[in-house]
Amino acid sequence: MSEQEQVADRTLVPMTGLRGIISRTMIQAWQAPRVALGLQIEMDALLARAKSLSQTSGVKVTPTVLILRALAVTLKQHPRLNSLITDKGIEEVHAVNLAVAVHTDKGLVTPVIRDADSKDSVQLSKELLQLALAARVGKLPPAAFQKGTFTLSNLAAAGIDWVTPILNPPQVGILGVGQAREAVVVRDGAPAVAKVASLNLVFDHRAVDGYPASLFLRDLGACLEVAEL
Repeated sequence: MSEQEQVADRTLVPMTGLRGIISRTMIQAWQAPRVALGLQIEMDALLARAKSLSQTSGVKVTPTVLILRALAVTLKQHPRLNSLITDKGIEEVHAVNLAVAVHTDKGLVTPVIRDADSKDSVQLSKELLQLALAARVGKLPPAAFQKGTFTLSNLAAAGIDWVTPILNPPQVGILGVGQAREAVVVRDGAPAVAKVASLNLVFDHRAVDGYPASLFLRDLGACLEVAEL
């Protein structure tokens, strides 16, 4: 059977292969008692930092890369969010292995950057580019998708404002990021125009409660706004 078949006046896409794997994973994830938290942050410093790093390093450093760097730093401070749900209990993983949602023609895949906490923004940029290119042409080995401890889903390029993504089991948390857009903010009691974006954390309530998850998202947002990455 081909991946797609024409049936009368419609196209049939079988739930097999990668599409089938995605379907089974989503069903498993949907069964978790998940909670979503949202935070709007200013992005001007982050965007400026990405531009500056790109110019000085000769490597294209995107806001996504800096978000990965901020996640790595903040997850080390909040290890419960860098955990896995297993039959034995909640496993807090010492290494930060960041899975990144990548769109391909055949569906969504999440290659993993291992030991992201030990890599700077330029190193993360190079590795992310290699993983994304290989994923889109189907040349990543199965090991490239294993041992992730937290996932980032950045849909800014699609032009959406916010997203609450589905968990990537057995991981405890996933972050959804929307586009940076101009908005009016208040600074020192006066209105100003800034680039803002929404961060949305979805987490498994079996592993972490709302307050510590909120502290994680707060600290992540502060790290991104300062942008010393």
